[in-house]
Amino acid sequence: MGRPVTLFTGQWADLSLDTLAAKARSFGYDGLELACWGDHFEPAKAMNDHAYCKGRHELLARHGLKTWAISSHLVGQAVCDRIDARHRAILPAHVWGDGEAEGVRRRAAEEMKATARAAAKFGLDVVNGFTGSSIWPVWYFFPPTSAADVKAGFDDFAARWGPILDEFKSNGVRFALEVHPGEIAYDLYSAETALAAVGNHPAFGFNFDPSHLLWQGVAPNKFIERFPDRIFHVHMKDVAVHYGARSGDGLCGVLGSHLPFGDARRGWDFRSVGRGHVNFESIIRALNRVGYRGPLSVEWEDAGMDREAGATESAQYVRRVDFAPSSAAFDAAFARK
Repeated sequence: MGRPVTLFTGQWADLSLDTLAAKARSFGYDGLELACWGDHFEPAKAMNDHAYCKGRHELLARHGLKTWAISSHLVGQAVCDRIDARHRAILPAHVWGDGEAEGVRRRAAEEMKATARAAAKFGLDVVNGFTGSSIWPVWYFFPPTSAADVKAGFDDFAARWGPILDEFKSNGVRFALEVHPGEIAYDLYSAETALAAVGNHPAFGFNFDPSHLLWQGVAPNKFIERFPDRIFHVHMKDVAVHYGARSGDGLCGVLGSHLPFGDARRGWDFRSVGRGHVNFESIIRALNRVGYRGPLSVEWEDAGMDREAGATESAQYVRRVDFAPSSAAFDAAFARK
């Protein structure tokens, strides 16, 4: 049997969970990865309303769906970020508060701890999300960024996330960072440094998403192979790369030119699963080698395509590309007795 195929609800938060669940079942999904925004999963209700978690499970079951993870990308982003006006649009009012930066970061940290407790109450052991980063804005190293500046950023991450990860561990829940530009870990080497910064904390691992690696030039399967015991969850998401040797037009670059997603002039853009340049077979083979048996969660983003059509074909594509590892060598019948 293949891995469960789920749909991440973050891009569907304009719909009620009941409406989306009905659609997801018709699209062909086994379950939903519930975003902690919209009405999909609310940690405070999970903790304060004794019927809430049971009600969420019952709602999903009515549509023949299950859930294996919840996701708190938006609040997690504020834990380490340099807070500015953009964050107000993505944060709950009780986390934003008066907008004073350090207060926002502290409240975001407490919200992430509460999310760990809510996930445990919900019967789950994985929360996906972002961490934010105080040093992402200085990634280019000009004006010159010193080694001390970089270390201070990772130290800040460890100081802020260490207590959060301890809360995750005490509740039997793991935090899976989606390695992504804008986070403390955005490629393979920064992921190694982030792990080291928190002392290889057992509650800290990764929500593997190939789309954020490929356009940077990182081979997604190599990331899986480097962190075999830290792949806590998997996003199936595609990206098309148009800059450099792939297109040969010499007009666009890797940094996106300050153009919005969907603009044809961009050097890369997200695509419906199977319509970009990600080699998903190499990813499935790598996941088989490291023993990952969790869900394959479609994070659907394609600015040029109807989302319901895209979500439907993505579910079909993921089922086709997934396969179980072999339990025996193909030529085992010829082995000497």
